[in-house]
Amino acid sequence: MKIPKRIAQTLINSLKGGVVPRVGLPYITVGRKEEIDALLRDVDIIADGGASFRFIVGKYGSGKSFLLQTIRNYVMAKNFVVVDADLSPERRLQGTRGQGLATYKELIRNMSTKTKPEGGALSLILDRWISNVQQEVMAAQGLSITDPRLSPAVEKQISAVIYSLNEMVHGFDFARLLTLYYKAHLSGDDKTKAKVLKWFRGEYGTKTEARQELGVNIIITDDDWYEYLKLFACFLKQAGYAGMLILIDELVNIYKIPNAITRQYNYEKILTMYNDTMQGKAQHLGIILCGTPQCMEDPRRGVYSYEALRSRLAEGHFSGEHKDLLSPVIRLQPLTPEEMLILTEKLADIHAGLYEYPQIVTQQDMVDFIEIEFGRIGADTHITPREVIRDFIEVLDIVYQNPGVHVRALLGSEQFTYARNAVAEEETAGEFAEFEL
Repeated sequence: MKIPKRIAQTLINSLKGGVVPRVGLPYITVGRKEEIDALLRDVDIIADGGASFRFIVGKYGSGKSFLLQTIRNYVMAKNFVVVDADLSPERRLQGTRGQGLATYKELIRNMSTKTKPEGGALSLILDRWISNVQQEVMAAQGLSITDPRLSPAVEKQISAVIYSLNEMVHGFDFARLLTLYYKAHLSGDDKTKAKVLKWFRGEYGTKTEARQELGVNIIITDDDWYEYLKLFACFLKQAGYAGMLILIDELVNIYKIPNAITRQYNYEKILTMYNDTMQGKAQHLGIILCGTPQCMEDPRRGVYSYEALRSRLAEGHFSGEHKDLLSPVIRLQPLTPEEMLILTEKLADIHAGLYEYPQIVTQQDMVDFIEIEFGRIGADTHITPREVIRDFIEVLDIVYQNPGVHVRALLGSEQFTYARNAVAEEETAGEFAEFEL
């Protein structure tokens, strides 16, 4: 594989550090074809005006975040807008100190498109929308950019788009801010444009501040931020995009909330989002949440502790050993040894290309490595791709820096330190949960 060094470096550094790279995922994607196909079917439904809601459930290091980033790249190529955020103690779906609004801010900050995949695409989207409307009006009516009739015609077209949002919750205020942005764009008023963007990003702390700067009496709050994401989804469709996908990772941070009432409020927000998408109250919108089996199924603290969600999401009588990728919950199965072998081959090629050395790790070396990794006690159920990847990159680094070291000898050495087993991580997580109780 011929991979740009910048991307190869990002891939190796990210994977060795145990995090998912934002770029270069197609070079290392292995397995998960059925899961990706299922999620891409949702994408087609969203583009047709529907909505979808999915949970991706898997152990730490099983590939949840990797699958999220893979889908993110796929849908951006299909002209979707993607917003993503990781939950944390400071970012929740609902909170008493603005944690829900903090999640909204993070989502908007990470708003990404095909032409701006690194995030921060809000201003680009709004400017492109206005420019596209101008081009459409000019083409339809045969007007030039200097024609005095262009501005009224464009304003009329923009008013039609904005009017379609008025019937939605907070739609009138959202439309008013879009109008302010258009007029500021028309007059070259960059200060007002910056203030409108500040409002859309949820950065006004009080209504008084918003009224003084923009003349509006409403701000985005901890209680209604999700309604504005629904408005964004409808607006983005009108602006020429296929729809919007919301990706939220680290659902375990809701499971870790010590206060039961606060947890329930967060689960209630999930229920609202789930019902909206399933009942057709949301359009052109997809939502994917990621969490561990424990944070989903724990009857005291998990998502299933909220009966309204448990009754909707729990598996039926016939699932058992069979995968049901049409259900709202997708459970990630471990990658097979054969799939992990393919992944190690890809990583060895990338590593050799990055550091410009002839391939010194043989096919048999990789087979031996996989046999050792999967031969550990409990590996059939507890080993994760993250562990195997980190171990293998460590092997590549050592062999590259020490030409006299042979892979087979290294793998058989007692000095070779394996990554911490997932069993230990789960035990630690369990102890932490019990401590909080």
